[in-house]
Amino acid sequence: MIAEVIVNSTANELDKTFDYNIPEGLNVELGMRVLVPFANRKVFEVGYVVGLKETSEFRCKSIVKIVDQIFDDERLNLAQWISKKYFCNLAESIRLLVPPGTSTNLNRVKEKTEKVVHLNLDADFSKIKSEKQKKVIDFLIDNISAPKVVLKELTDASDAIIKTLEKNGYIRLTDEIVFRNPFACKDISCSSKLKLTEEQEKVIKNIALNKFEKYLIHGVTGSGKTEIYLQLIEDVLKSGKSAVVLVPEISLTPQITDRFLARFGKIVAILHSGLSVGERYDEWHKINSGEAKIVIGARSAIFAPIKNVGIIIIDEEHDSSYKSDNLVKYDAKEVAERIAYVNNVPIIFGSATPSINTYYNALNGNTKLLTLEKRISKSGLPNIEIIDMRDELATGNKTVFSRKLYRAMKDAISKKEQIMLFLNRRGYSTFIMCRDCGHVVKCEECDVSMTYHSEENKLICHYCGKTKEVMNVCPMCTSKNIRYFGTGTQKIEAEIKKYFPEASVIRMDVDTTRVKNGHEKIINKFRDEKIDILLGTQMIAKGHDFSNVTLVGILAADSSMNIGDYRANEKTYQLLTQMAGRAGRGEKKGTAIVQTYMPDEFCIQCVKKQDFTEFYKNEINVREKLNYPPFYDIIVSVISGSDEEKVKNEAMALYQLFAENFTPYSPVPAPISKISNEYRWRILIKDNLGDEKIELLRETIKKYRKIQNAELKVTIDVNPNNML
Repeated sequence: MIAEVIVNSTANELDKTFDYNIPEGLNVELGMRVLVPFANRKVFEVGYVVGLKETSEFRCKSIVKIVDQIFDDERLNLAQWISKKYFCNLAESIRLLVPPGTSTNLNRVKEKTEKVVHLNLDADFSKIKSEKQKKVIDFLIDNISAPKVVLKELTDASDAIIKTLEKNGYIRLTDEIVFRNPFACKDISCSSKLKLTEEQEKVIKNIALNKFEKYLIHGVTGSGKTEIYLQLIEDVLKSGKSAVVLVPEISLTPQITDRFLARFGKIVAILHSGLSVGERYDEWHKINSGEAKIVIGARSAIFAPIKNVGIIIIDEEHDSSYKSDNLVKYDAKEVAERIAYVNNVPIIFGSATPSINTYYNALNGNTKLLTLEKRISKSGLPNIEIIDMRDELATGNKTVFSRKLYRAMKDAISKKEQIMLFLNRRGYSTFIMCRDCGHVVKCEECDVSMTYHSEENKLICHYCGKTKEVMNVCPMCTSKNIRYFGTGTQKIEAEIKKYFPEASVIRMDVDTTRVKNGHEKIINKFRDEKIDILLGTQMIAKGHDFSNVTLVGILAADSSMNIGDYRANEKTYQLLTQMAGRAGRGEKKGTAIVQTYMPDEFCIQCVKKQDFTEFYKNEINVREKLNYPPFYDIIVSVISGSDEEKVKNEAMALYQLFAENFTPYSPVPAPISKISNEYRWRILIKDNLGDEKIELLRETIKKYRKIQNAELKVTIDVNPNNML
């Protein structure tokens, strides 16, 4: 027998199968990871078995060793689909399927083990004279066995005592696997299904669980989408099937996971980057063994080896984090749709602010639209007020808080009600500039300004992480007239303490959530300790449900409107509406105060009116006129390297190849023209990428890679998250 093997490499020239003999006695199967001799290399290479056949036309070397089983036929088909869809090597797409902690070589996370002490029941304990040894034996007579660390703690036994008992045959020690449980510290009581509203019941009745269908649940914030998910999954479980639930942010997983654990208990598994590698590894195996019937996680959880899937749910489907910016630039929503189609099961998209593309598909019959127009709580939707910060400046208010927001915060604090403040920038100040010559301090390796962080008292590049000491003299003109511009979350925190000294405040951004379970600790502290003010970036804007939050303040509504992206208005509308929706989710009425220097912008006015339909109609007209998605796909090719002239020349060469089958825009430097000392040029194409065009694009890229400069990198991204 012959095995067709893909070598585990990102090299484009190795993106093909190689035939290997299967030695007698070696039971090689599809989906196995194996060791093979390759070329003239002295060490064996890792490969994946992607096919089996009787004979080969080539003279073949033999497989050396089986490492483990990675995927089955269905998951191989998924990897092949991803490879074609997202223009990556098959080995790169297969890596998405491997267990967490499995590196590109043979290293892999191992099961966690601990020493367990067992009593030898046939031993004659009457010969034991030592009181300390008797204490250990008495404990084991009552318990038969115990982890060594527990035994030592409860009996005060030393290692020497345990060793003596083992030597004399009274006990034996074994190494046993311990499951690393990410829920170990959670104290969650059970819950039962809630009584549904008429709207919720109508939504559930309109979802068929036994066939592939796409559904969009468009429900206002606080309308009870999560309870619908829970009850749909309960019905799926009754039929013997499993469920996958994707959420966009790690910060959302604690609250939604708690609700699922309270309803379903141990059959829930969680996968996201906030867990340790060992915890993710154990959760993956819990899913693979069939013990877990429900998988909850961020983007990569869609690749979990769930058995017999019956439903897939994408919560907050509008969120851009479902699109990967890593080596394989996959869209988790598209991958989920593919899995649902192959398994003939429904896929549910849920959002209060659906993406323009998803809503367009719903209105055109490609997806079934189900609506929830009312909140579950009696308080209803929050009041949204727009504050023109130009007027504040004109009347002498130079603080970050408008007079209206300041009074509202004072009032909420006095009533022991909670406040959420949103600012879409972390750090203390966004950039440092010389007021004499206009020089902005930039990262020397990236074409972006550096951000000042007061806690570290350093300038930090948010692209490559490079740090620089704070300067008092301009490096260009030696002026001392250097000032900080913009406002970050650290600076707002300092302002809160200055103007509201009576209030407690907690900050949630990338800097404060780096520690393990950082998101959950902050959320729990805000909720349980009744912290007055939660200040944060985008991670506080979606999904969180705090019944005592009556006031939301949005400090800089304009920050996402000038990002050089055709989706700027869409992202702004979604972000502001989602953030405003955190207010008034309990019995008390909520208020959201939106501070802006652009109050007349259409998307801001739609936020005020909470009118998604009007916003959508305007936005879809603009997209159609300018040939943007959903009417056309945008393909962005970025060529990067350390030699700017070579990058430019390669961009021109690729442009000429694209021009044979497409109508590309001329190559230009990318908006961020340098990152980590690598220059970047960009080619943009607008086209409708059906199967035929995708294949043409793949052939063009293959042709280019045969002639490309090995020093340079080329990435292809379809409908990317950002255009930078």
